[in-house]
Amino acid sequence: MKSGSMHILVINSGSSSVKFSIFSAISGHDPEPVVDGSVSGIGTADATLEIRHVGVPRVNPVKVGAKNSLEAIRLVLDEVSKPEIPHLDAIGYRVVHPGPKLNRHQRITDIVLADLEAAVVFAPLHDPDAIHLIREAMHRFPDIPHYACFDTIFHQTMPASATTYPIPARFRAQGVRRYGFHGLSCESGVRQLDAAAIRPERMVIAHLGSGCSVTALRDGKSVDTTMGLTPTGGVVMGTRPGDLDPGLIFYLLREDGATVDSVEHMLNHEAGIKALFGVNDMQKLRDAAATGDERAKLAAEIFTSSVRRAIGGMAALHGLDALVFTGGIGEHDAVSREEIAGGLWQSQPIVDPILNTSPGNGIRKISSDASATPVYIVPAEEDWMIAIHVSQMAASASANGRI
Repeated sequence: MKSGSMHILVINSGSSSVKFSIFSAISGHDPEPVVDGSVSGIGTADATLEIRHVGVPRVNPVKVGAKNSLEAIRLVLDEVSKPEIPHLDAIGYRVVHPGPKLNRHQRITDIVLADLEAAVVFAPLHDPDAIHLIREAMHRFPDIPHYACFDTIFHQTMPASATTYPIPARFRAQGVRRYGFHGLSCESGVRQLDAAAIRPERMVIAHLGSGCSVTALRDGKSVDTTMGLTPTGGVVMGTRPGDLDPGLIFYLLREDGATVDSVEHMLNHEAGIKALFGVNDMQKLRDAAATGDERAKLAAEIFTSSVRRAIGGMAALHGLDALVFTGGIGEHDAVSREEIAGGLWQSQPIVDPILNTSPGNGIRKISSDASATPVYIVPAEEDWMIAIHVSQMAASASANGRI
């Protein structure tokens, strides 16, 4: 590694895809992307690999045989080992849940891996795959540092009144609390707004994608959020229901043949928009709703009402000087933005219809001049945020003689 510079591979895995990016980090500057790509459609006949060098025209995706995330990460590691790829100096991973013991982004050691293994009970649908990917990459790149960045760390500024569940103390002592997620997305939004000299004291960020959450911030720090112990709760999502009456869970468990695993799978993969409309695809839902499809219209109304309720509650509790939309739906679905924001304050035209539907990149203000509350679109730059944390941790370790 050249003094003051490094290349960082960021791995961001999901249930059906593994995204990866390589950033060039120079001391004193934010990392800049040089390569990005993904393996998508994992487990299907349509699994594809795509890789792009920044500044070079994108090439068509290539069909690959990726039956699971482990096969997908092996393909990624093969790609980033090719001669035309910059030599890697560090690898950073997005890990959903650190469990109760890990309370900061950190270099991965055997002890950290053991703590992650113990945390699987808190995120059995997310952490096991992440651990497999980490172990595979550490095996392939044993001579460079590996770092875990957690989606929950940003929310550690929430007060106890926002994190504590009203359940017996013995469970709270085991680490059962509201952790919050999408923290890397929220943190990247705050950083981008700050760079643009936009610094609202009281802000609500609606991260809307396949997973959705609403977070209240004060002075750029999280004070409340909709997700809790796991990413299943909160607002209605693509395949997750959001908050439910606990009695409904008991009802589902009493059904013939039901098990904890079957109910957990259903609530994470077969609920939400998919349960209401048939598929987890907001564009298809919007197209169907526009033709009068009653099922699509109901699904859209339930989704937008859920998000409006969350934003309204956060605004009532914590105040609102700015509203931010981010995530795949938040950034690209103008109809959802209009319906959600327009239903909050009926007396004023918060979202300008022209600004809301105009294409653009980066931070965009979409509220009208008549709006008392500015509304922004801010890209979710989770990989960039991970690269920032990794570069900072690596620089700190180097300064202290640990590399």
